[in-house]
Amino acid sequence: MAPHRPGSLTPTTNPFLADQVPDQAAVATSVATSIKDGPIGQRFEGLLQTIRDNRPSEDLAPIRKAWEFCIKYHEGQLRASGEPYIIHPLEVAEVLAEMELDATAIAAGLLHDAVEDTPVTSEEINTAFGDQVAHIVDGVTKIDKIQFANREDRQAENVRKMLLAMVSDVRVVLIKLADRLHNMRTLQHLKPERQEAIARETLDIYAPLAHRLGMGKVRGELEDLAFRYTDPVNYQKVSEAVEARRIEGEQFLASVEDAIVEQLREHNIQARVEWRIKRLYSIWQKLQKSQVSVDQVFDLLAIRIITQDKSDCYGVLGLIHMLWRPVPGRVKDFIAIPRTNLYQSLHTTVMGEGGHQFEVQIRTEEMHRIAEEGIAAHWKYKSGESVISARDEQRLAWVRQLVDWQREMTDPNEFLSSLKMDLYPEEIYAFTPKGKVVIVPADGTPIDFAYTVHTEVGHACVGAKVNGRMVPLRTKLRNGDIVEIITQNGHTPSRDWLTFVKSPRARNKIKHWLNENQRLRAIEVGRKLLEREARKFKVPMSRLDDTDMARVAGDYGLATATDLMATIGFGKHSARQVLNKLAPGFAGTVQGAAGSGEADAGEAKSAEAAMSDAVKKLHLTGSDSLQVEGQNDLLVYRARCCNPIRGEEIIGYVTRGKGVAVHARSCPNVTNLLYESDRRIEVEWAKTDAEASGKVQRYPVKITIYCDDRSGMLKEMTAIISNDDTNIRAVDTCDGENGEAIVEFVVDAEDLRHLNRMVLGLRRLPGVREVQRSQKV
Repeated sequence: MAPHRPGSLTPTTNPFLADQVPDQAAVATSVATSIKDGPIGQRFEGLLQTIRDNRPSEDLAPIRKAWEFCIKYHEGQLRASGEPYIIHPLEVAEVLAEMELDATAIAAGLLHDAVEDTPVTSEEINTAFGDQVAHIVDGVTKIDKIQFANREDRQAENVRKMLLAMVSDVRVVLIKLADRLHNMRTLQHLKPERQEAIARETLDIYAPLAHRLGMGKVRGELEDLAFRYTDPVNYQKVSEAVEARRIEGEQFLASVEDAIVEQLREHNIQARVEWRIKRLYSIWQKLQKSQVSVDQVFDLLAIRIITQDKSDCYGVLGLIHMLWRPVPGRVKDFIAIPRTNLYQSLHTTVMGEGGHQFEVQIRTEEMHRIAEEGIAAHWKYKSGESVISARDEQRLAWVRQLVDWQREMTDPNEFLSSLKMDLYPEEIYAFTPKGKVVIVPADGTPIDFAYTVHTEVGHACVGAKVNGRMVPLRTKLRNGDIVEIITQNGHTPSRDWLTFVKSPRARNKIKHWLNENQRLRAIEVGRKLLEREARKFKVPMSRLDDTDMARVAGDYGLATATDLMATIGFGKHSARQVLNKLAPGFAGTVQGAAGSGEADAGEAKSAEAAMSDAVKKLHLTGSDSLQVEGQNDLLVYRARCCNPIRGEEIIGYVTRGKGVAVHARSCPNVTNLLYESDRRIEVEWAKTDAEASGKVQRYPVKITIYCDDRSGMLKEMTAIISNDDTNIRAVDTCDGENGEAIVEFVVDAEDLRHLNRMVLGLRRLPGVREVQRSQKV
């Protein structure tokens, strides 16, 4: 390795690492020399003391060695906040120490950015710290050496890499969560666009990942921190609503706590009582899902009773129902049937004095530790070897299953989409006729049930009985349903199933079957089209051998001749275009043989000109800002289901005979369309001079506003929209539930930034509860 130069960096994508300039580097270097004896060094000694308290027999030598390594190789680096970068790995290590992880994990936590942000290589980490530390560091290191087509592909591959490493050592994801937690705590130092992107990724992937691993404490903090940046207006509204009720709520919960403690003492039950007000992001999710006010959130106020053993949990539940009236349908037993992340607790919502509804959670100390810390609570290491319990193996089963599925997913976006779906927070419990519990997502169907039992059962499913009665396959299952699947040999999945299945397993198995079946058909069609063109233009069939076609496939960025045939069959490339590449000596024949005479040639040119005019006309009217990457002769149009506008992330889908449909990546239909990944095509917003000429492209967009029904509200809304020089095409109003009003506007938006500006202004109006964009206009 080349000698290290203080302040020198390899190229990095770490947004928290400040760009180094000479004066900053000099200051940082002088700071680094006093790290050991200064406040940062004292914090490191505090870290060691925490580890001694939690794990008295732990060997601290690897941690000290990793700290020295960090000081040496992060020397001269500053964070975006201006503080020495060494603080970040130290904070990550402190989070891991609070989780009571071992020395190997904490050493890897200190080193987690070494390969990514310094000249250090994985081989050097391996040599200095051993295989385990090197494997963990490699698992959390982002992929920077490979060029990806877009940010989504890079994100998908980084997550895939982390999960693959996590299967063999869960410490990989624990360090990644600790890293993300500290980055979210210091997100205010980045630019607004980076803040939102990182916060969105946190909500989409890392907070749900913490949930699936049972790490409720980490999940809650990640969600609240991300909520602040992804939706600052609603974050402020919810925060103010909670603060307005905090004093009254805390006084009420304190009185409830006193009453419960008294009852526990009288009945000689050993337990401790604590209370909390629901987290802001959880409140916002409840408001969105139920369209209610903060006062109607049942579990805004919650009491938690932590007992010594399981039997006391049910005894305490009886005491609570003696003191307060339970709300029907709000009693849940997650002790008898734990959640998929092994969360266990009794939940009941009761009605207190003054109409206050509050939730009571009852669990043992062990259940509480699992609920707060999840997989970190039971992950123990002895003699440098990872020892996994049966319960932790169960918690990681979904990850192993996802890794198995990824072998069937060549498309990174499909993998990421499947992951997001698999991190669903809610599930229901159904039963087979023999009494086996089958867990499916909320609103799951018999098809989801069938694929959960076995892939072949899902493929062969032709009907279902729920509680002894025949039901349609799209029926939504409920907790406690007894489901019997009816199968038929030789039956195959239907494309329609993708419109209503909920589980990632079912969706991926159906997609895989359909994709393989469609691909085989496309290969056959593509070969026939190419042979027909060859016969038409008298191109020797010898020019269609696999060697030549493999060469042309490489020109199109494809791996094999079979892939080339598939793209022709799917319509992504024309057979004539490929034939010209296969037989360039026959180019004149191909171009001139469109007819048997000059008249035919004239007709062909006329038809070609007409098509060219049609394409130009299309570009001038509705899709002037869209183009297919690497192509300039494909018909492109905006899909009506989502009507994407300039600035949105978009994706193209080759339709049969209608050209390329362009969807917003957030469009609900995109997930269903991507099962045929060969028909996906990259599209982008083309550069245009329309702005310079004053002819700015505008797109009709429908926005729906839920608000208080008060005088002057419509006038204030139209004023905000009009002040932004926006044309209002249509407006409609109606009454909603709970005395609210619903207002729908169809406006002309220039781009996503223009639309977001309008939405933000509307959200700031007093009395506006929510503003949503409708996909269809």
